[in-house]
Amino acid sequence: MPMIEVQNVTKRYRDRVALDAVTFTVEKGEILGFLGPNGAGKSTMMKILTGFLPPTEGSAKVAGFDVFERPLEAKRNIGYLPETPPLYPEMTVRGYLKFVGRLKGVPRAKLKGEVERVASLTGTADVLDRLILALSKGFKQRVGLSQALLGSPPLLILDEPTEGLDPRQRADVLQLIKGLAGQHTVILSTHILPEVKATCQRVLIIHRGKPVAHDDLAKLADPSRETGLEETFIRLTAA
Repeated sequence: MPMIEVQNVTKRYRDRVALDAVTFTVEKGEILGFLGPNGAGKSTMMKILTGFLPPTEGSAKVAGFDVFERPLEAKRNIGYLPETPPLYPEMTVRGYLKFVGRLKGVPRAKLKGEVERVASLTGTADVLDRLILALSKGFKQRVGLSQALLGSPPLLILDEPTEGLDPRQRADVLQLIKGLAGQHTVILSTHILPEVKATCQRVLIIHRGKPVAHDDLAKLADPSRETGLEETFIRLTAA
């Protein structure tokens, strides 16, 4: 059974169509690059998958659970990092992660160890006792990723996780995401083609709410293809 099954998902806002009959699957352990220009519909799809928005038509399942018919079961399988990390700046990193861990149902006896585990993974162990408001944007993004990893959910949905980071911070976060392959299924939403090439196994390109390419990265990047990955993306970005 795929980790994600999306069937003919359409989302309309009055006379504007944000998503138009989008269908795709993501297998367990894959990293899927959800690629498209700004405004293509990527964040809308992320919000539907996480249960924040209902689709106008179609269905979305996570680990076999419909995200709106069985929302609690679906959400227990998801770690979500929205475009703006959901942080409380007046809290310490440790206090915030414990708070999120309790919300996620991490047993009290395991909470301290779980916080230290995700902090070690994301490189935030040295700032656990600092206030979030005192952190750089790169560290705030790492804290956001840490909260998504708490409880070791099988699916991670990361919406523009490197937005606003400097080149070194961006490279560090992408290396971390790449290392999650196999342990977690990951959807990485981005408008930056090199990020997909650096981290993902499969790519779904979306433009104006419609999927225009969906395949293994190696196949889309094959220079023998009549229309390669770069050419497709450059054409869509310029449209």
